[in-house]
Amino acid sequence: MRLAAFAALAACAALAQAQDSAREIQRYRQMIAEGSPAELFEVEGEALWKKPEGPKKVSLERCDLGEGPGVLKGAYAHLPRYFKDADSVMDLETRLLHCMTTLQGRSREEATRRVFGSADRPSEFESLSAYIAAQSRGVRIAPGMSHPKEKASYELGRALYFHRVGAWDFSCASCHGDEGKRIRMQELPVLYKPEAARPVIATWPAYRVSTSQLVTLQWRMNDCYRQMRTPEPTFASETTVALIHFLTATARGETYHGPGNKR
Repeated sequence: MRLAAFAALAACAALAQAQDSAREIQRYRQMIAEGSPAELFEVEGEALWKKPEGPKKVSLERCDLGEGPGVLKGAYAHLPRYFKDADSVMDLETRLLHCMTTLQGRSREEATRRVFGSADRPSEFESLSAYIAAQSRGVRIAPGMSHPKEKASYELGRALYFHRVGAWDFSCASCHGDEGKRIRMQELPVLYKPEAARPVIATWPAYRVSTSQLVTLQWRMNDCYRQMRTPEPTFASETTVALIHFLTATARGETYHGPGNKR
């Protein structure tokens, strides 16, 4: 009985500590929300959006992200979606890559030579994502869900979320499948549930305080696979787009208010 009582007290103390940690992390995020360093990446992204590049020496200002050529308002909040000209479902970075190759005439190899940057040298995709995503602030998240390929992408993403792979037999749900899980002080939300997915997806891409980097959802998917000890997926692959589609669709209805801040 004494052991049971001690175990119960220890469990209560651990729960209280976890709740205190979560509150402190949330308070910290609120403190840095104003004047977020992500704004610096937005400025750089705007310059890249307007800068002539590639063999054709044209900017990305005529890139159609789903709302019409050059229209940025609401575009990020409505991705991933199906694009008829590519006959595929694309997220933001996949679509940007398409515009780089078709509008600017750049090769895929050249455009994807450096897709994930560093603290002192962000990649084009990271800065562009910050700028474009910021134009959707205040817009409700509503990815494409009506076209047959959009429905197939969502279903593929859902299946991949629960599919165990790699030497460790991990899936996305291994970390994000049960309530109350965390890594150190970081809570692990159950992302297949709308109430958990909404506040998370509504703040990506995000400035990562621990590394001083602006990171995107393509980076997040890639890094999760790396941590699961599986081969890292190809940038803008069907796998990563489908997972992003599933998570974004799960978060639909939430008002976008990123780019945000992460630990």
